Amino acid sequence: MKGRTFTRHVKEGFKNIGRNGWMSFASISAVTVMLLVVGVFLLLIANINYMMTEVEEDVEIRVYMDLTADEEDQVELGDNIASVDHVESITYLHRDDGLDEFIDSVGEENAELFESLRDENPLNDVYIVEAEEPHLTETVAADIAQFSHIDDLDYGESVVEQLFAFTNVMRIAGAVLVLGLMFTAMFLISNTIKLTIINRRDEIQIMKLVGATNGFIRWPFFMEGLMLGVIGSIIPIAAIITGYTYLYETVREGTMLSFINLMPIQSIVYEVSIVLFIIGAIVGVWGSLNSVRKFLKV
Repeated sequence: MKGRTFTRHVKEGFKNIGRNGWMSFASISAVTVMLLVVGVFLLLIANINYMMTEVEEDVEIRVYMDLTADEEDQVELGDNIASVDHVESITYLHRDDGLDEFIDSVGEENAELFESLRDENPLNDVYIVEAEEPHLTETVAADIAQFSHIDDLDYGESVVEQLFAFTNVMRIAGAVLVLGLMFTAMFLISNTIKLTIINRRDEIQIMKLVGATNGFIRWPFFMEGLMLGVIGSIIPIAAIITGYTYLYETVREGTMLSFINLMPIQSIVYEVSIVLFIIGAIVGVWGSLNSVRKFLKV
């Protein structure tokens, strides 16, 4: 296509938007509303998935060594654990450090009650083990349990299984919800744009009858649909960036919501914006070309 012809199609696309003011406004409004809903749900599902991943990554195996195990036994056990497949890291926690952590966890009011334990520390020395992937925790724990010099091994088996089951369900449900919402948005937006094109069927048929080729007729509508989709995506993108930035800063600086850990702005907002921009452009073009096609058969 020559540059002059392409420029002509772009100008015609802009003119068509102006000529059909109310229908163009309806199409842009449909794109804006639906993409805003899709964007909010994308942010919601992405943050839920992010928080679940962080919870999963906190899963660890605590290997409590026998109180009778000497230093050589402890080193041997550490080497054995390190040889297990899918072990990412091992941290040694001395019983005195473990007691310090416990006393700190009970708070200053109750700390004095447990200070006497320092004379005869009843706690075990511990190896804290993390698997390469959270879902491999159970397998790694089973392999470690076979070694000697272990008094107990704990990774919250029942809680971990329920956690993984819950996170899997949430991820699947979130993906299905977002995909369903996106297809619904595409259907509604494309139908609204179709009404804009159908309203001008006489214009299309006249152009066809006077000898205009299908490509010559399609291109202005292609550009018009593209512009409608892109213009309609600008407001949702701006709203998503502004709203999420405000929410992120509010949560980070607040004390009441300190337990909520949102995804960093750079990690999600711009990705969601790109997705919305692409969806807007695709449905705009798709709605226009689908509608024009039936009127080209004269």
